[in-house]
Amino acid sequence: MKRFVLRVLPWVLALPAAVWAVFRIAGWDDSYPMAQLMAFTPYVAAGALVPLAVLLGWRRWAAAGLAAVTALALAVVVLPRWFADGDPTAGAAGAPLRVMSANVLVGSAGSAELVALVRAHRVDVLALQEVTPDFLAATDAAGLGGELPYRADHSVPGVEGSALLSRYPLRDGGMRVNPGGFRQAYAEVVVPGGVSVLVESAHPLAPWADFVTPLWVRGVEGQPRATPDGPVRVLLGDFNATLDHHLLRDLIGSGYRDAADVLGRGLSGTWGPYDGDPIPPVTLDRVLADRRVGVKDFQVLELPHSDHRPVYAELVLPSARAAV
Repeated sequence: MKRFVLRVLPWVLALPAAVWAVFRIAGWDDSYPMAQLMAFTPYVAAGALVPLAVLLGWRRWAAAGLAAVTALALAVVVLPRWFADGDPTAGAAGAPLRVMSANVLVGSAGSAELVALVRAHRVDVLALQEVTPDFLAATDAAGLGGELPYRADHSVPGVEGSALLSRYPLRDGGMRVNPGGFRQAYAEVVVPGGVSVLVESAHPLAPWADFVTPLWVRGVEGQPRATPDGPVRVLLGDFNATLDHHLLRDLIGSGYRDAADVLGRGLSGTWGPYDGDPIPPVTLDRVLADRRVGVKDFQVLELPHSDHRPVYAELVLPSARAAV
């Protein structure tokens, strides 16, 4: 029995992370519960070093070899988020556009604190998710209307509300409804001295249970693709997906760049939750910009009374000639 345990235990240590790596690389993450679990891949990548160290110290070479390959594979898919790409378009002479996204947790987030963030970062376009009419009224009472007077307001009571608020005029505004009911406000932002840019507040349904996971798949698949040979697009919000979900990677591959990833800040968690549950933060909120758009800054901010942290990016829009 002891000999059997000594033979089996090394593989028990090595196999879980190896199986995880196979699922991650193969993109087998669109069913429950893998759709949820895959968001925690950076933690699994770090944890994969533990069985490797144990097996090397134990001199179980075959199992250690598997653990080493696993750790390397996970490092290859996770570590690039830690390193800046070097963005030659960030220093271009185009018009700046400062954007922010905030999931305000059914309108319970701090309205005055949100207005303070908008002022401190001189935000030009604000995308809101889970926004209610009462929350917008509270932000206007705190002065947001003077900062961002132009609106594509599709707020409703409950979790489905969405809005875009802008310093610059909006045109052709509207709203899409994702499978599962979450709204997505969109509009064309008319930026002085630059090209107009199509902006949308993303919020596909979360894969929180087996029966809603197909709706999550359809919601992420239905996000507007980049149009690198057409209008300039910025898609920002609560994607309920991370770079370890193949659906999000496919969306980015259509011609977007993830602002956090460009600047080496792609491992900053934006959802906790922050209500005492023992769940480590994961990166669900992001700014995706057309690959013609420069990324000059990206930050994860703090907003009290929400389970999400706002994300802010300073973008550099291409000139009208470069956008063609």
